[in-house]
Amino acid sequence: ANPPNTTPLRFTVTPTKAEDLPGLSDTSPDISSRSGPRVCFGSRESVNRSDPLSEVSGAVTTTGGDTPDHSHVEQGDGNSKISSVYINNTHGVDDDDFYDRNLALFEEEMDTRPKVSSLLNRLANYTNLTQGAKEHEEAEGIGEKKKPSKSPHMGTFMGVYLPCLQNIFGVILFLRLTWVVGTAGVLQALCIVFICCCCTLLTAISMSAIATNGVVPAGGSYFMISRSLGPEFGGAVGLCFYLGTTFAGAMYILGAIEILLMYIAPKAAIFEAKYPEGEGAAMLNNMRVYGSICLLLMSLLVFFGVKYVNKLASIFLACVIVSIISIYVGALVSAFNPPHFPVCMLGNRTINGHELDDNQCAKTIIHHVPTLVMTTYLWKHFCQGPELNASCDEYFMSNNFSNIEGIPGLASGIISENLWSSYLSKGDVVEKGSLSSSHVAHPSSTHQPYVFADITTSFTLLVGIFFPSVTGIMAGSNRSGDLKDAQRSIPIGTILAILTTSIVYLSSVVLFGACIDGVVLRDKFGDSVKGNLVVGTLAWPTPWVIVIGSFFSTCGAGLQSLTGAPRLLQAIAKDNIVPFLRVFGHGKANGEPTWALLLTGLIAELGILIASLDMVAPILTMFFLMCYLFVNLACALQTLLRTPNWRPRFSYYHWSLSFLGMTFCLALMFISSWYYAIVAMVIASMIYKYIEYHGAEKEWGDGIRGLSLSAARYALLRLEEGPPHTKNWRPQLLVLLKLDEDAHVKSPRLLTFASQLKAGKGLTIVGTVVSGNFLQSYGEALAAEQTLKHLMDKERVKGFCQCIVAQKPREGISHMIQSSGLGGMRPNTVVMGWPHAWRQSEDPHSWKTFINTVRVTTAAHLALLVPKNISLFPTNSEPCTEGYIDIWWIVHDGGMLMLLPFLLRQHKVWRKCGMRIFTVAQMEDNSIQMKKDLATFLYHLRIEAEVEVVEMHDSDISAYTYERTLMMEQRSQMLRQMRLSKSDREKEAQLVKDRNSMLRLTSIGSDDDDDTDGGERDRMGITHSGCSTPEGFRDMLSIRPDHSNVRRMHTAVKLNEVIVNKSHDARLVLLNMPGPPRNPDGDENYMEFLEVLTEGLERVLLVRGGGSEVITIYS
Repeated sequence: ANPPNTTPLRFTVTPTKAEDLPGLSDTSPDISSRSGPRVCFGSRESVNRSDPLSEVSGAVTTTGGDTPDHSHVEQGDGNSKISSVYINNTHGVDDDDFYDRNLALFEEEMDTRPKVSSLLNRLANYTNLTQGAKEHEEAEGIGEKKKPSKSPHMGTFMGVYLPCLQNIFGVILFLRLTWVVGTAGVLQALCIVFICCCCTLLTAISMSAIATNGVVPAGGSYFMISRSLGPEFGGAVGLCFYLGTTFAGAMYILGAIEILLMYIAPKAAIFEAKYPEGEGAAMLNNMRVYGSICLLLMSLLVFFGVKYVNKLASIFLACVIVSIISIYVGALVSAFNPPHFPVCMLGNRTINGHELDDNQCAKTIIHHVPTLVMTTYLWKHFCQGPELNASCDEYFMSNNFSNIEGIPGLASGIISENLWSSYLSKGDVVEKGSLSSSHVAHPSSTHQPYVFADITTSFTLLVGIFFPSVTGIMAGSNRSGDLKDAQRSIPIGTILAILTTSIVYLSSVVLFGACIDGVVLRDKFGDSVKGNLVVGTLAWPTPWVIVIGSFFSTCGAGLQSLTGAPRLLQAIAKDNIVPFLRVFGHGKANGEPTWALLLTGLIAELGILIASLDMVAPILTMFFLMCYLFVNLACALQTLLRTPNWRPRFSYYHWSLSFLGMTFCLALMFISSWYYAIVAMVIASMIYKYIEYHGAEKEWGDGIRGLSLSAARYALLRLEEGPPHTKNWRPQLLVLLKLDEDAHVKSPRLLTFASQLKAGKGLTIVGTVVSGNFLQSYGEALAAEQTLKHLMDKERVKGFCQCIVAQKPREGISHMIQSSGLGGMRPNTVVMGWPHAWRQSEDPHSWKTFINTVRVTTAAHLALLVPKNISLFPTNSEPCTEGYIDIWWIVHDGGMLMLLPFLLRQHKVWRKCGMRIFTVAQMEDNSIQMKKDLATFLYHLRIEAEVEVVEMHDSDISAYTYERTLMMEQRSQMLRQMRLSKSDREKEAQLVKDRNSMLRLTSIGSDDDDDTDGGERDRMGITHSGCSTPEGFRDMLSIRPDHSNVRRMHTAVKLNEVIVNKSHDARLVLLNMPGPPRNPDGDENYMEFLEVLTEGLERVLLVRGGGSEVITIYS
């Protein structure tokens, strides 16, 4: 909500890539002290709900004339550092604009720590995800008026389930599954299908965990692997996935051409063999010619009219579904009315039925009028002439012809014969074991019209050929940019699609084995059933349903592959991790990947030139298995590392399942083809090493970098000095402990509290300062260090000790903050205790050291945690059995308030506590919308908590606030001016106490400034007219309190009232800690404000962020 007369902001936007959006800006509390990129943040007055966040997200934003242009400052990965999408920007706002009675405590830092309402307001409009599969359609008309972008709207069924079905069902189901069943037998075929489906199901579980760990822009497996395992693995596996998708396009084209030339238009063949030995070579040449033509036409269609590919996708899917339904209906119909497909047998050998009529399965035919015995078509092939006395083949003469039913039907019991395997070598005749044969000699020549095996088969070969029929599980994640709720849709849709296809495959294996004779199943091209597609013979009402349906579905799948593969290559090229691929990131004006499509077509042509579906399928298998292996590895690694950012919304995963999936993938690679597996691994390793040595430096917050944090010297050298990526941020603690005269720790519970944050998996340094000279106090420092180590062992805190000797404690703390850590392992969070009883302290240095430390941590851009009433915090042996951890989110300073409760709840002490998040709404804020936005924000953060928006209405300053301010100022001025001895100070403190007792008896009367001012002067004069105090004290006691101090006290009192009202029974209250005053003269007032703010609360954790984002909605 905007107040009137608000000047609209002007933004300078430098576009950047979507994958860099998760990394939030390198902001700091003290803008003037930064030497790097500056980002200025504005107060609530500059927030406009109508301004979409995408206008400023992904950009370095500068406003005002005094802010330098740092929009092209290069960071570690070569990309411009970007401003936080969370924070609004403005500069030079007048003090009147900041006027807000309820948040006056935080007004000096509103430029770097915006109100929560401002943050949620901009998050609600955040839509800057990478566009999904249809971005080319919207950009295709260059001259047309640009339509307003629509928000993602696709649900689970249309956006994930159906695309996965379309990509999983494919050419293998129609062309090879019957042959796999006949060759391997029903039992082994079920084993093959089950292993392959288990592999993809386990991979889908791992993929679901990764995909729901934050917002996943379009990019599918490549995005997930690269952001989880780093650019080296991401690039290597991404290119393998690209090659797999490209070869899949070639395989689908070869399948379509096989259907065309074998079953639809056999006479369209260009090359014909004069002898049977040359039929195979002629067929391969036909496949190469027609395949190349088909590839060219499909590539042109993708280049010129890719939107039609997406629109035809539903038609192609309908073809697949209709074809599968016709198989099931045909199987049921065959139980009582099996289709008539006779198979001619000579002995137990299967005869090629292409040239045979129904009555030609015999040696001779008898014509009754006149009575005449004539030889048949088959006689001419087995004998040297048509005469009855011609010399004939020995097996032909020893055995008789017979007809068997190719499709005996579901009720025939044929499944008992098809249970067992029947592997053949190349050139073997397809035989029926249950038929008798008097002679078993090998055929003398392939000229004879038998059905021969074209390749040598084995269990491992069939695994490699079948596996591509279960791939395609990434289709849903590739469309994540189009989904309404990707975190919900991807797991449900993908797993349901895998279960559906697995049931179809497993049931099809049983139905094929129960309905179709074994010799027909082993007949790969349907030669025994007159050249019909084998699965088509079972279909109802006609085989043409399957033939036409499978042809269109394979064409559609080929188009989808040729559409998706170039975009995957373009995404890899745009990431700039493989320098020589940079050219493929460019394309047409509408973003179409022209050069990537050209390379994809050339690589697919290599697959076409191989020309054999059975040779191309294992190549696909290797590349897809390599991709799936690393998806499982990414999930297992992230789970075992337990990084703070690993919070998948999909909870049905475990590292053991990912490891099992990884084992399945590796085993299947070597089972299907060990030499292909080695070649694929060598290619991936070469790409990995190339990216490692020559690729662009990237920091994506991946698991490998997270693992490096806990490694030794090698990892320390790899860690970059500077702030880590938001996803790798974890609290690296510097715990400041104070020792008494006997070298005992004054507040050991401080270390207990630090140990309860160990779920952050970060560095812990425990430090203290020994007063004195280093040369004389070295032994004392060693003793202090041993004390700290003993306490760390007792509290089971793993970390390091640091003891510094300094003349003044404040200097020692400053030195420790500056020098702690090594390389990338430096503390980013300081934990220190609250100065207990600072008002009664004889030595003001205790609380002055506290404020100085606050200033030092702010200058060093470190976060600060101050537990108040630390003695009341639970020990590790006192778990909280119930209650809440309350977060009072008043201003946004990097997300520490969200992350800390999450980490605490990982510890057994706080595990059973719920989380409640409160934020403050002003009069002009829409509190209902704020609550919805906050709930959405927490949903994207994968953090479960109750949400409440507390409305703070503007109210006049109360007498109590006025009184507390007066007490504070009088006391501070007296102590500052007089510097009295202890006894004198006690007298003067009593004087102030008596003076304020009189104030309580006298009403302020009116809230009007003039009346209050006059009234105060009158009452002061009356009350002290008879006092025998020095003249200076009478003057001091008669002053009017400073207006800004009254406002700050008003904020503290009002916030304290609200917090105590809502959180009086909370186990722990987390609260934004206001910054110290810029003028050191107000230090005492600052301490008083904090006391008032936290009055009446048992356990309080004051949190002050370091100026950088520590939590992200992204994966």
